[in-house]
Amino acid sequence: MLVLASQSPRRSEILRQAGIPFIVRAVDVDETPEAGEGARGYVERLAVAKALAAEAGPAETVLAADTTVTIDGALLGKPADAADARRMISMLSGRRHEVLTGICLRKGDSLISDCATTAVWFHALSGEEIDEYVASGEPEGKAGAYAIQGLASKFVDRIEGCYFNVMGLPVSLVYRQLVRLTL
Repeated sequence: MLVLASQSPRRSEILRQAGIPFIVRAVDVDETPEAGEGARGYVERLAVAKALAAEAGPAETVLAADTTVTIDGALLGKPADAADARRMISMLSGRRHEVLTGICLRKGDSLISDCATTAVWFHALSGEEIDEYVASGEPEGKAGAYAIQGLASKFVDRIEGCYFNVMGLPVSLVYRQLVRLTL
């Protein structure tokens, strides 16, 4: 049985849509970036920490993940408040950014970690568009302060890479690594 070490409704939805059976056992780890830590190292470190923190029996495989957005070397996690969300969306407006999701699968003493990167381009947004989006409440709890599958979909010009990665779980990568771990 797959154990999802996440409270994310989006990750659960992605696994359900892919037909991968799972149960949820959410864990809580400190998500503070370490000094000088790059985006890939950050998301992979958190995914491993979450996988190791989750309870699992010998026949269970733990899946943990963490997602961040990066632009100009800055990590954009979940916004602290509306002003922070406005700052993040303003940074992304009219520009390319990257979404990285670190994953970790753990079964017994075996551990596989990996990372997916997707490039996303936003149209240039007006101050009014940004204010309306932030007022919707959708940025709350979302890395980079947006949900590609929600109201922010209209801001996305194009993507290069896995769409589901931007939602928070690169399901194809997870599946490939799950098959590899359970062979």
